[in-house]
Amino acid sequence: MTAAEFSPSSSSSRRWLFAALVLFLLQIAVLYAMGRIPICECGYVKLWEGGVNTSGNSQHLSDWYTPSHIIHGFLFYGLGWLILRRAPLTARLSLAILIEAAWEIAENSPLIIDRYRTATMALGYTGDSILNSAMDTVFMALGFLAASRLPVWLTVAVAIFFELATGYIIRDNLTLNVLMLVWPVDAVRVWQGGL
Repeated sequence: MTAAEFSPSSSSSRRWLFAALVLFLLQIAVLYAMGRIPICECGYVKLWEGGVNTSGNSQHLSDWYTPSHIIHGFLFYGLGWLILRRAPLTARLSLAILIEAAWEIAENSPLIIDRYRTATMALGYTGDSILNSAMDTVFMALGFLAASRLPVWLTVAVAIFFELATGYIIRDNLTLNVLMLVWPVDAVRVWQGGL
């Protein structure tokens, strides 16, 4: 990444940053229009929610699924590099925010919420609070920006560490989440349930 790619003085970069901000605010507005709650129904905001199968999961600033969103950023940086290699970094960031925002909206639709409840370990999942969803996008953007600066080997090592650590600690991670959402495996569901 060159300084010109992310320079605030570049009018192109400023336009793409503005586009990224608009996409982020649009995500929040759509979630609000969908009836998502702004913050946890508990009435307060926590920096970290450590419970996986609790009513506070996916409601606060960060949780055990935050590493998955950072990995989204790594992956979207790689995608942007592949398909928009000559575009400014801020254009690629806008693409990443578009994809993440679209996922956050889809993830909080009744169709996907019901799919999570029936196919994954998230039996009581009711969707994200708007705050949590917005922070998921922020963490994705942080992962994207980290990938733009870190050597590829270190980005891959961090992603593997996140996957192994969350897989060990909570019996879930990005890989398992996608697998169980797309192609549920009974043996994985049993293992995740601790049975």
